[in-house]
Amino acid sequence: MEQPSQVGSLVCVGTGMMVGAHMSPLCQSHIEQADIVFVCVAEHYMEAWIMSLNVNAINLQPLYDEGKDRRHTYQQMCDAMLEQVKQGKKVVGAFYGHPGVFAKVPHQAIIEARELGFEAYMLPGISAEACLYADLNIDPGQFGCQHYEANQFLRYKRVIDTSGYLVLWQVGVAGDFSTAVFTSTKQQRSRLTEKLLQHYDASHTVIIYEAATLPIESFRASKVTLATLHEQEIHQHSTLVVPPQTPLVVDECYQ
Repeated sequence: MEQPSQVGSLVCVGTGMMVGAHMSPLCQSHIEQADIVFVCVAEHYMEAWIMSLNVNAINLQPLYDEGKDRRHTYQQMCDAMLEQVKQGKKVVGAFYGHPGVFAKVPHQAIIEARELGFEAYMLPGISAEACLYADLNIDPGQFGCQHYEANQFLRYKRVIDTSGYLVLWQVGVAGDFSTAVFTSTKQQRSRLTEKLLQHYDASHTVIIYEAATLPIESFRASKVTLATLHEQEIHQHSTLVVPPQTPLVVDECYQ
């Protein structure tokens, strides 16, 4: 393995979903020992806890703004971390949940840091996906799972297996392709309902899921009919789970 040629370093760690409960000891140790920590979490209590672990912490959340292209925000976040790495500092990026799951900045920053000759890597955290399996009592090995980002699902042709689970992420912005809003409109989200109705019955029950972020909270698992999906209260962090509608069919070639 090629050794880094520069002094600075970057480690992107996962905070997990629940404050004070999901972060691994290794991730916490990196935060505590870093020269500077960049924090990108949606939960205020999580932000406060991380900042209590290291006084040299900077919140990246203010870089987001309604109407601002998120791709520009992501590049600003990468630039902020890499600037400190270039100064020879031990930099940690603390990201909500798992830093490699639906998080563009950690992947991009690590690639850029490595290209410049710095040590850079990622440490996992408990993701919303892991919480989903536990909270909804789903074993992905029982029927199988397909996972897509909601707008990617809308934009591209996919072969949907209705005998397995379909999990769609970031449904809160489904139907809006501007990358500049926090939530889409009901009219925009109706496009997702329409596409799903090409594969599932209107009366099929789907689940709007949101993981709990505090020990005193409960997760959300709202069961609704597919036909009414776009009319429901859906947030930026909502995930859609579509349970199997058809039975598994045996492939006679492998009996």
